[in-house]
Amino acid sequence: MNKGRLACTRNIGDFQAMPNSKQSLKVLACEVAQREICHMVSRSRHLIDLEFLPIGYHDDPKSGHSNLQLRIDSVESGRYDAILLGYGLCNRILAGITSRELPLVIPRAHDCLTFFLGSRQRQAEVHHSCPGTFYFTSGWLEVAQRRTLASKGPEAMRKVSDDVTTQPTFLPAQPTFEELAAKYGEDNARYLVDLTQQWSQSYERGLLIDFDFAASLDLCERTASICKQRGWRFERMPGDLGLLERWLDGRWDPKEFLIVQPSEKVYPTADDDVMASSGNRNAESL
Repeated sequence: MNKGRLACTRNIGDFQAMPNSKQSLKVLACEVAQREICHMVSRSRHLIDLEFLPIGYHDDPKSGHSNLQLRIDSVESGRYDAILLGYGLCNRILAGITSRELPLVIPRAHDCLTFFLGSRQRQAEVHHSCPGTFYFTSGWLEVAQRRTLASKGPEAMRKVSDDVTTQPTFLPAQPTFEELAAKYGEDNARYLVDLTQQWSQSYERGLLIDFDFAASLDLCERTASICKQRGWRFERMPGDLGLLERWLDGRWDPKEFLIVQPSEKVYPTADDDVMASSGNRNAESL
């Protein structure tokens, strides 16, 4: 290892002590934040390689954890100073995650809403203002298309509705009515479709987290249409990419980011830190 890379593995103070030092960073992140991360990477002074992983790892935490660990293990240690993980705890997929040779840098977040709203405090404030809220961003509006693209290719993707409420991010991808009817008959298919959509009754507001750079995507019109169909009140709120900016720019305040040294593991915590590395007395057992 060269001196620059050694400096990165000592402690967080070394990162902060080199504000003008260009770093080589590897980002592994959920594709739900692909547009926002790409936008901020274009403004970072560092050399950053991006790898986006499929939406839905938190649907099956055991499989999601294994897939994420596999991607971490595949990163070339001699090429980067650190690996930046673009995930929150996300249904505990980060529990036990480790890196053999490179430090991991992880935002202290329960889920990706913190990335789009800029801080855990703002996320809590927005949630408490209306708990029955379904959140929309460009990535969430593209969930159904991305999942179809991965399984059936671009032609099938172009025929899929962008109504994310038919493919909620916290559920596995749902079969279409035609697929259910072919397997169970039309009457049973209608019952199953109605059953899978009952979750939407617990929401009263659809909130678009909006960014100026995404103006060309017509997110406001698309979200308003979905909310009208669902009987939800539509609102929009400016997003805040400050947390992602600091993450990608190497400004890793320990209150906002966890630095996991090589061979240490990530643990959830039952406090405001959200997560810790192995050896921390506040960490939960896996």
